Amino acid sequence: MLIHDIKEQLEESKHPVAKTFHLGDHFKVLIFGFKKGMKLEDHKAKHPTKLLVLEGDIIYTQEKRDHRLKKHEEIEIPPHITHNVSALKDSLVLLTQG
Repeated sequence: MLIHDIKEQLEESKHPVAKTFHLGDHFKVLIFGFKKGMKLEDHKAKHPTKLLVLEGDIIYTQEKRDHRLKKHEEIEIPPHITHNVSALKDSLVLLTQG
């Protein structure tokens, strides 16, 4: 029901919605939901991260380089590097950290 809950919250949200999918001692798995046009502003990950697009179409920007990612495409996010994510259409992404 987690994805259903994210999509339901997105109906009222002006910002991306994030929920923890799985949590362990040395890792975290998150799911982020975006409506078209939403952006996760510049930030840094503390741990190596992998982003996987479950649904939709996003732009991942790192060091002024844009990477367009569509459904089932992925990218590695190194720790301590500034990046952001923008949704070109309604999207769900899975992040694995650690």
